[in-house]
Order: sequence, then C-alpha cells, then structure tokens
Amino acid sequence: MDNFQIETAQNVNIVQNVAGLGDRILAYLIDFLILAAYVFAVVVIFMAIDLPSDSEFLIYITISLPVVTYHLLWETFWDGRSPGKRAMNLKVVKLDGSKPSFSNYLLRWLLRVIDLTSTGGSLALVSILFNGKGQRVGDIAAGTTVISENAVVGLAQTVLVDIPEGYVPMYPQVTVFTDHEMQTIKNLFQSARYGGNHHVILKLSNRVSKVMEITVEETPIKFLDKVIKDYNYYTQNM
Repeated sequence: MDNFQIETAQNVNIVQNVAGLGDRILAYLIDFLILAAYVFAVVVIFMAIDLPSDSEFLIYITISLPVVTYHLLWETFWDGRSPGKRAMNLKVVKLDGSKPSFSNYLLRWLLRVIDLTSTGGSLALVSILFNGKGQRVGDIAAGTTVISENAVVGLAQTVLVDIPEGYVPMYPQVTVFTDHEMQTIKNLFQSARYGGNHHVILKLSNRVSKVMEITVEETPIKFLDKVIKDYNYYTQNM
C-alpha cells in the first residue's frame, strides 16, 4: 500500500494511506454486483406486474436513475463511501484529509464517464498507477483521492529510526526522555522540517537542549536528527 504526506494549514503532517488498486477493484465489483441484483429484481417485478403498454419510460427511469446516481448518492450521504468501499474499508477524501463537499463528489462522479464507462476503466487504471496519490482523472479534477482506513503503522509513525551500522552516538543525555516524549519530539521535528518551519525547529532545539542541559554547537536540524538517532541507539542497546 502506498502513502503520501500532506500538510494542513496548521502545519500538521498527515500520512494518507492510498487505497490499493486491488481493493478498489474489489469495491467496484461489489458495487457492480449490488447494481446488477437491483436491476434483476426490478425487471422481475415489472415482468410480474401487468403494466400498460406505454409504461416503457417509467420502467427506464426506475431502472436507470438509481444505477446512474448510485455512486454520487452513496458517497455524498455516507461520508465518501459506497457499499463496496465500505466493505473494503475505503473512503473518498480531499487531498488534505478533509471531507469533500458535494461539488467534489459531483465532479468526480461526472468524470466517471471518461474514467470508467467510455474507456472500460483503462484510463482510471493508468491514472491510479502513475499518479502517486491514488487518483483517477475524476479525483484529480475534484482534488480528491480514495484512502484505506485500515490502520497501518510504519516506521515513520513510531519513535524508531534506522541506525546505520557503526553508528557513534554523541548525546547520552537523551535517556532523560521517555518514549512518548521522544515520539513527540520526532513528530514535531519531522512536521516542521517537511513544512520548512525553521522557527519551530529552532524553538524545539532550544527546548530539547535545555532539558538535556547541554550546549549545542551544531545546527538545530543536525542536532535534533542526532538526538532522535542517539535515543534509538541507547534504548536499543541498553
């Protein structure tokens, strides 16, 4: 499963777990089967009812309208989910992680004709594979994507970092911190570094060095990076 990082207006990093292509295909098939079952049931009912000969329009609307608006209505009123997406634990969100507006849902729904219907899904497949953010053309236009809500815990979401072989630590004072405190330091540092918020990095560096009761002679970025690695070195070798 791929993921990508976005930054909110509050300079907070969010890791979006992009829905896997296989999960999206399965969700699509589940929705397709639901629609096929609906069409079959409606046809059987109408065949069993003695309708006037001029009722073709009524039959057409009854069958086609729910089929055509299926995804738009479900995603709009069920928080970005269709039954298929819900079964696969997927959800439509905006790129910043917020809930899409109706206009976002409407735009991605309108472009289903290009993405899926007219191209047999090939355009959507190529777009999702090469976009990097799990977006088909409709998502790109609407500023949305489909994410997986399955919990995924990676190295970036823990206090752990990779320590190169032969690593030499510099600050044994890092052991004054707890795992929770070091995780907070790591999260703040990575968020500020990703967003280029150097004043936050400087304040964090000053605070950490004060707690460790040391004088820092290197840049705040190098210092905090070293502190996180040193903490991992000492706690993994104690």
